[in-house]
Amino acid sequence: MAKRIFFFLLTNILVITTITIILNLIGFSGYIENDQIMFGPLLLLSAIIGFTGSFISLLMSRWMAKKMMNVKVIDPDGPMNSQERQIVDMVHRMSRAAGITKMPEVGIYHSPEVNAFATGPSKNRSLVAVSSGLLQEMDDAAIEGVIAHEVAHIANGDMVTMTLLQGVVNTFVIFLARIAAFIASRFVKEEMAPIVHFIAIIVFQILFSILGSIVVFAFSRYREFHADRGGADLAGKDKMVHALRSLQAHTHRIRDEQDSAIASFKISGKRKSSLFSTHPDLNERIRRLEAK
Repeated sequence: MAKRIFFFLLTNILVITTITIILNLIGFSGYIENDQIMFGPLLLLSAIIGFTGSFISLLMSRWMAKKMMNVKVIDPDGPMNSQERQIVDMVHRMSRAAGITKMPEVGIYHSPEVNAFATGPSKNRSLVAVSSGLLQEMDDAAIEGVIAHEVAHIANGDMVTMTLLQGVVNTFVIFLARIAAFIASRFVKEEMAPIVHFIAIIVFQILFSILGSIVVFAFSRYREFHADRGGADLAGKDKMVHALRSLQAHTHRIRDEQDSAIASFKISGKRKSSLFSTHPDLNERIRRLEAK
């Protein structure tokens, strides 16, 4: 579900922005010579910053998720209640079946949303977290399907693959942002050029990062189908389909409630563009899984 992508992208933008600010504060401009851009050095610099940013984001992903979502990590040797024991047992059983040698951390965060996510820098340093809303809304079979799906993300190494893709995206973002900022700085007085150049780098970098996220979102949608198949292998196809249908029923109910509220204020209820969706349509996911 979307939390995994959101935390990674947010951390990535913050990291590369911080690196950019530090480089500008120390006066680094190794890609500009005789008031001209040296494209070779700029591309190398962009790749170094881009991949550094994505790998730092990967290393921080588990910690960031815990802090931002206030995830309570369950002690596997001393769960507080039978529900916590059930969730830990499910995650560990699925992880062993998936060939993960070190069991993921398991956590619960308090939220009415029906959600779960898996994150972490590697298969052996991962976290599976579920919302209290999911535990309240879904039955045991659906919860097992959701957890199998998240464990499949870990087993597939999706976070590492996404890191490599994000590194490539970052490289182009940083490269193009600096070219655009250099051009923008040519349109102001010479004494203002360094300030405009610095501000423009940050602005263009954030803007291009948002546009570049379209590529990451497309990859995320593609990987969801693989995680569905992996979840079906771990929990059984029936439970995986049941989990998706339960999520679909919950989503339809929430949308109906929102549409009723929106209609009362005469506001158009447009749906989010599919380009910025981290997950494919649930109907398509169910159709592909049933055809498996």
